[in-house]
Parts: sequence; structure tokens; C-alpha cells
Amino acid sequence: MVPKKAFLTNVVGRHEDRLTSFELALRDANIEKYNIVTVSSILPPGCKIIPKDEGLKYLNPGEIVHCVLARTDTNEHNRLTAASIGIAIPADDSQYGYLSEHHPYGQTDEVAGAYAEKVAANMLATTLGLEPDPEKVEKAIKTRNITQSAEGKTGLWTTVIAAAVFINDLEGKLSNQ
Repeated sequence: MVPKKAFLTNVVGRHEDRLTSFELALRDANIEKYNIVTVSSILPPGCKIIPKDEGLKYLNPGEIVHCVLARTDTNEHNRLTAASIGIAIPADDSQYGYLSEHHPYGQTDEVAGAYAEKVAANMLATTLGLEPDPEKVEKAIKTRNITQSAEGKTGLWTTVIAAAVFINDLEGKLSNQ
């Protein structure tokens, strides 16, 4: 079972209950109806990142869905929290790529996203045998990220998530048909 496609999502959930805050984030991301299994950091060779709306068409309620998930929460007023997935895709799509999860406090979207991208790129660069020369790495690897940050609110749990959701077994499978 090697995923051929994946989609990205990032959201915030808020509620007085910690678990409900997480559930509301999953609902806002439209992935609450799946049995989510978190996996480590490999982007399969040739796996295409598609728009979320397109990816959701391939999933059915109750299905076991694998994803790389970054999640952070806080109930402290004004505490900045972030969740970020960094993505490193090799120029040669027959090679696998890397996904990194970053779960910081006190970082903006831009800072957290840049860090997550750097980690993913460094992991991939070392597996490809590239020297830590930014120009060589830049030519051999494309990077991006999906990041969500939010400040905590008084009396509420604030949960931020960022996820890369994998889609398996695409043949003949569209939930909206």
C-alpha cells in the first residue's frame, strides 16, 4: 500500500474542552469522519499533492486514513502556538521525499513553516548524499510547507493542526459517486 496522492490541510479549533477543541479542528479540516493513523515522514516516490477538495472525494467515512500530523494546543491566553508540516520533494520523482512535523510555541506561520521546510530539506539532502550547499540542495529539492498558528484565548483550548493526508487505493474509488 503506497499512496499515489496526498492533500494538505491546516486549521484551528477552539473549545472549553481540550479534546473537543481537537475534534473541532478536525471537523474544520473535513477529516473528522476518518480513523486517522499518524505515520512518520516519508513522501512516497511519485506521490502527487492535490487540492484538499479533490482528495476528500476519494475518502469514505470510517476509513482508516494515514497522515503526517502536526498538532499543538494551549489554554493560555495570548500564547502563540503553531503546527507545521515541511515538505521536501526531490527533482527526480522516482525518489522518495520527506515530510517533517514541527510543533512550536511562540513562532509565527512564517518562522515555523521555514523551519519545517529546512528540516525536511536537510533530511532529504542527506539521504541523497548532497553536501549542505544551499545552491545544490535548491536545484535538487523543491520545498514547501503548510502551517497554522493561533493565539490562545481566555477560557478556551486552542488547537492548531497541519496535516498531509495520504490517499490509498485510488482505482475505482470515489466517495461522491
